[in-house]
Amino acid sequence: MPNSKAELRAKALAARDALSEKKRAAAAAKLAKRGLPFKLLPGSIVSGYSPIRSEIDPIPLMRKLAEEGAKLALPCVTARGQSLIFRIFHPNDRLMLGPLGIPEPSPAAAEVIPDIMLTPLAAFDRLGHRIGYGAGHYDFTFAHLRKAKQIVGIGLAFAAQEIKAVPALSHDVALDYVLTESDVFDFRSSEVAHSLRG
Repeated sequence: MPNSKAELRAKALAARDALSEKKRAAAAAKLAKRGLPFKLLPGSIVSGYSPIRSEIDPIPLMRKLAEEGAKLALPCVTARGQSLIFRIFHPNDRLMLGPLGIPEPSPAAAEVIPDIMLTPLAAFDRLGHRIGYGAGHYDFTFAHLRKAKQIVGIGLAFAAQEIKAVPALSHDVALDYVLTESDVFDFRSSEVAHSLRG
């Protein structure tokens, strides 16, 4: 394989890191303005994430979804190789640092299973495959939680993180959508994923 996941991840993260603060903020605002590419059912539980490093910030989009009637949640890391758990979150809540140094809701917050998971990523391709950070938290979580209910997986990324092909393995879980500041990729259609410009 000419490009290992580690090489592809490093390259995509370098492209993401190179974006200016202004471009990042504008991209997050565009995602929020556009919203989701489907109608949100009232009371849907949408999990986001606390942005770390140079990840696109999902909070503006999450605030908009909350205004549309969504209940919000954030992931909490339990242990490597175990499913993430999700706790209810309100945008003004104070968060605590979890075991990986990522802000998480308090253990007192109610645990929920999301209907829609907004996921961070290092890189993605046009088949809906993502490269994360190597711990497998999201692949494991999707596989585990989808035994109980259908969960829509939506990757959030900058357009600069798109790569030609992710070397996907059998345990890698494809996303249903990827949203960037310039595109909506819908991977649920039978033909190869198509992009809706806008």
